[in-house]
Amino acid sequence: MQRRKICVITGTRAEYGQLYWLMKEINSDSGLELQIIVTGMHLSPEFGLTYKIIEQDGFHINERVEMLISGDTPVSITKSLGLGIIGFADSIERLKPDIIVLFGDRYEILASAQAAMVAKVPIAHLHGGEATEGSMDEYIRHAITKMSHLHFVATDSYGKRVVQLGESPERVFNYGTPGLDNIIKLEMLSREELEKSIDFKLGEINFLITYHPVTLDKQGPEKPLKALLNALKQFPEVKKIFTMPNSDTSGRVIMKMINSYTVEDLNAVVFTNLGQIRYLSTLKYVDMVIGNSSSGIVEAPSFCIPTINLGERQRGRLKASSIIDCLEEEESIVRSIKEALSEEFQKTLSQTVNPYGKGGASLKIKEKLKSFRLDNLLMKKFYDL
Repeated sequence: MQRRKICVITGTRAEYGQLYWLMKEINSDSGLELQIIVTGMHLSPEFGLTYKIIEQDGFHINERVEMLISGDTPVSITKSLGLGIIGFADSIERLKPDIIVLFGDRYEILASAQAAMVAKVPIAHLHGGEATEGSMDEYIRHAITKMSHLHFVATDSYGKRVVQLGESPERVFNYGTPGLDNIIKLEMLSREELEKSIDFKLGEINFLITYHPVTLDKQGPEKPLKALLNALKQFPEVKKIFTMPNSDTSGRVIMKMINSYTVEDLNAVVFTNLGQIRYLSTLKYVDMVIGNSSSGIVEAPSFCIPTINLGERQRGRLKASSIIDCLEEEESIVRSIKEALSEEFQKTLSQTVNPYGKGGASLKIKEKLKSFRLDNLLMKKFYDL
């Protein structure tokens, strides 16, 4: 019997971390053939050449699609999209997968979805139906949903939104987020091992900070990021671990500002890429997450630590009780940090329930990819409410 070919496409370190256990499940199933296409930031020296991590994890990369143009302007990203479509067209033609697996909402994934759609290859989409009203990811995510044929959502409310977009309920599956499998299955570093690995001594209080561009904001990231950095200066004794943003519009502006800050603050350090184990181990030992990353919404609640969620980027996402929404203003940020550190708020953290599940999604998704009938999968009827 011919093995079903499942092609996973990944463009960023964070996305790969979410897909890792699903890829492991596919790879270990004798009835399936795992194909991997890497693209985007994975292939960029500026972002750490993270395709090497995929290879170190024992996976074989079938295709590499170079698409990033050096630049973070709207024009360069639009040109990158065009290059991506061309590259994915060739890769898909060579691999001839039975199903393509796409995660999330980045522009690299949009390019791959467009190529797969024209090539008439069914798409299985993970994390559809979500809302992030401050970024263009919102548009991209819903566009990919309409090009996809199987939908693996993270919550019931997101599943309802996918159906609201006209997708058949029979093709929508809520198994939670596969990224939480990392927390259950990976062996975390001890505090001492983490400190040695990142060459940075943790303190009595520690912050993990990630700030991404708000891609629908025309004013740019300088003012809100300056407010954040000024707020952090009011906590001089706190140890601060920064991770760099993705390759989005104005990303390099953020990198420059963070680098300048960490030069002045001896209790701060910055990483282009911590990797999955070090990142999750850091979550285990820090006292809070600050920024506008989805990780603060999806993963941090599983560690029962607070998240200071800045601004509009994640507006619309389902949030646990451990998350404090905050204006991108210095005074508001300082006030939110103090609230998160307060004895009253700390007492509530043990009761945190992560709305994105408890893990185990990767196996369920793999089984559905293996068993779902492919005949007529491309033919979709608009499900009209």
